[in-house]
Amino acid sequence: MLDVLEIQKILPHRFPFLLVDRVIDIKEGEYIEAYKNVTIGESVFEGHFPGHPIYPGVMIIEGMAQAGGILAFKSMDAESQEDTKNKVVYFMSIDRCKFRSPVRPGDRLVYKLKVLKHKGAIWVLEGKAYVDGKLTTEAELKAMIVDK
Repeated sequence: MLDVLEIQKILPHRFPFLLVDRVIDIKEGEYIEAYKNVTIGESVFEGHFPGHPIYPGVMIIEGMAQAGGILAFKSMDAESQEDTKNKVVYFMSIDRCKFRSPVRPGDRLVYKLKVLKHKGAIWVLEGKAYVDGKLTTEAELKAMIVDK
């Protein structure tokens, strides 16, 4: 389990773009489960949509990608993990993306990702997001860890 302070040691993202609050479970090289608490205080709700707040799908995908980045970094060998400050994860593709139901303020958005393929610096992940056990979003994410 990783809290937000430990997550900030791994990811370069900061408020308002750090979209993972906690890692619940992780098995290096295999899967990660993490979450984000979606609150009405987030500035995105000022414009998406006034009077009918919906958490944007692109933010859900970005949160999944950040959880995947944590998985990739934690799956590296100890020596490489020491060098995370000099690395960043870049998206290569987002495939088979589907938005199944809206996410609203007050929801806990649970990200579940599993490794489909890993070769060198390239990771292919199956990502799913849930609220109260109900699938809201799914996608296949491909990313690469590169030097800054």
